[in-house]
Amino acid sequence: MSDYILEMNHISKSFTGVKALKNVHFKVKKGEVHCLVGENGAGKSTLMKVLSGVYPFGQYEGDIIYNGNVQSFQAIKDSVDAGIAIIYQELALFPDLPVHENIYIGNENRHAGVIDWNQTIRNAKEMLNKVNLKVNPETLVKDLGVGKRQLIEIAKALSKDVKLLILDEPTAALNEDDSENLLDLLRALKSEGITSIMISHKLKEVIAIADSVTVLRDGETICTLDPENEAINERNIIKYMVGREIEDIYPKRPNQSIGEKIIELQGWTAYDPHVGRTILKDINFHVKKGEIVGIAGLMGSGRTELALSIFGNAKGYKLQGNLLVEGQQKTMKHPKEAIHSGIAYVTEDRKGDGLFLIQDIKDNISAANLKALASNGVINHNEEIKVAAEYKQSLKIKASSLEQTVGHLSGGNQQKVSLGKWLFVGPRLLILDEPTRGIDVGAKFEIYTVMNKLIEAGLSIIMISSELGEVLGMSDRIYVMAHGEMKGELLGEEANQENIMELATQ
Repeated sequence: MSDYILEMNHISKSFTGVKALKNVHFKVKKGEVHCLVGENGAGKSTLMKVLSGVYPFGQYEGDIIYNGNVQSFQAIKDSVDAGIAIIYQELALFPDLPVHENIYIGNENRHAGVIDWNQTIRNAKEMLNKVNLKVNPETLVKDLGVGKRQLIEIAKALSKDVKLLILDEPTAALNEDDSENLLDLLRALKSEGITSIMISHKLKEVIAIADSVTVLRDGETICTLDPENEAINERNIIKYMVGREIEDIYPKRPNQSIGEKIIELQGWTAYDPHVGRTILKDINFHVKKGEIVGIAGLMGSGRTELALSIFGNAKGYKLQGNLLVEGQQKTMKHPKEAIHSGIAYVTEDRKGDGLFLIQDIKDNISAANLKALASNGVINHNEEIKVAAEYKQSLKIKASSLEQTVGHLSGGNQQKVSLGKWLFVGPRLLILDEPTRGIDVGAKFEIYTVMNKLIEAGLSIIMISSELGEVLGMSDRIYVMAHGEMKGELLGEEANQENIMELATQ
């Protein structure tokens, strides 16, 4: 009997002439947690879609051997029936339905064709206990946080007697506590004999949870690491992912000259009429020319709300206090006014709010500053192409052409397009909200390098991030938020993970 629950041999997959997978080999042992890593566009998600039947038999080359048998899945249902479940980064739940219906949708408890709702609720409680989630099964999913929704997805998979669980970036949108809870659950499922494959860009989590790690690069298998052949550590993983060694993922900046305050908030308070509560309370902070100021805090601490209130208050908060830009009092009621004041905001949700996914790179980069390209109301398309080409080159956007649809780019390249879009407006202050969420270590390094170059050019940056290493590695000063309040400012040696978390949990 083979030690392997899964073997994928000679897997190749093409899209309109572009080879996404090239003769990939991937083997997973029974009962292990196997992590699949690689840069954006390396082929990780494509490989898992081949396995799960999203790309059915006949649309790829090679063999899938599962539990010793060659498989030819024609649809997702076939892989589910075989005991394989995949959970994507964008969760597939129905927010307006209760938890128990989401867990058993399409897999209902029926008697004589009629759904037995009482049995469904009892079974849902059992599944929730398995994932250690203490919520009422009749609670609507939309009333739960992202971490709890992730656990509901896993409960849904367990309800189908899953043997192989695939998780695609499961912690990308989770805070550190929810991420650790999820890793603990994977360990518990492992003890019950369930095999897991986890795709992740968070290397510290990979190192903490993985029994084996397979690295893909440019659609090819580079290696599989396990403690018997080579250490599973950050240095080795990065080396194989990017094809070179990165000594320090947070590139150093030369000693820059810090200038005068470019923005300052005094007694800044925001009331959100949509939720009927105060979301920012008496905020005082400032940013000087030529520095990166990090804002740390747990999910729901008010970091994004703070950014939105500065960037033209698009959400319509009722604001009190003073906003000073280079010493001048400002009242900005629309993002357009913030842009005119030299402020730009790169959103944490690049797919939902930051980009036009069905349009090309050129159209996205020019979108926030079309006036600069127009004469008498007519856009100069030659100038638009020139500008987009400059940003494509300077930000190292990997794409076949400027006409490539943004929705078809990798996450890291989408983030670079979003960054280029806002750099084109010529800001003096750039607000980056989760600038590296869901992108690989190589693309992160490139984003950090761009940030340093912008600082050298005289810009200032506010960086909101849930990754403490990122905040500590890139910031000149750090503010910590909790419950809509600034809990403290950290400098120098006092800026460490322990002090940040102590303030963030006050």
